[in-house]
Amino acid sequence: MPESFDQVAASLASIARGFHARGWVIGTSGNLSAVVDREPLRLAMSPSGVDKGELSAEHILMIDEHARVLSDHRAKPSDESPLHIRVVKERGAGAVFHTHSIWNTILSDLYASDGGLEIEGYEMLKGLEGVKTHVHREWVPIIENSQDMASLAENVGDILGQHQPAHAFLLRRHGLYSWGNDLAQARRHVEVLEFLLEALGRTSTMKPRL
Repeated sequence: MPESFDQVAASLASIARGFHARGWVIGTSGNLSAVVDREPLRLAMSPSGVDKGELSAEHILMIDEHARVLSDHRAKPSDESPLHIRVVKERGAGAVFHTHSIWNTILSDLYASDGGLEIEGYEMLKGLEGVKTHVHREWVPIIENSQDMASLAENVGDILGQHQPAHAFLLRRHGLYSWGNDLAQARRHVEVLEFLLEALGRTSTMKPRL
C-alpha cells in the first residue's frame, strides 16, 4: 500500500537526522527526496537551507516534476531538485539521497580525472541491490559540478544512460548521490557506499606494509 505524504515526510526527516549524526549532511548540506505519486510525478523534498539535524516532517515540501512547490510552504526546495527528478525518471527510483561526507568529497576530487572510481572485492558490496558476490566491480561515475542545474541534470541523465549498472554517482568536490526503489533501499545504498568510500579513502592514505 503506498505511503501517504505525511508518512514519507516523517521517514525523510528521520533518515536526514540519522545521516546528520554520522557527519554525512552537516550544516545545511545534503538533500533527500522520495516519490509520493508517479502520475503526475510528485516528490517529497527536503527544503533549502535547513539543518538536517533539526529537520522535521513539517519542513518537507511537495514538489512537481518541474521542482515547483505544491504544498503550503514558504520555503524553497533544494536547488538540486532537478537532479533528484532526473534520477527518478532515469532509474525509476522511489527515493534519492545526496550526502556530503568528508570521504566522498575527497574521493570525488582525487579520482575526477579518471571519470570515476571503482570499488572491487569488498563484502559490503553485497549490500547493493542485485549484487550477489564480493567479486563485483562497482563503477561510481564522477561528474563535474556546476551551478547550472538544468545543464547538470542533463549531464546526470547522460552519465546514467552510459552506466546502467551504477548505484550512485559523485559530483566533483561536492558529494554522493544514490537511490533505491524505496526509502529503505536508498538508505541502505548510502550506508554501504559511504562505508566503502571511507574504506577506500583510508586505505589509500596508508603506507604499504613491508
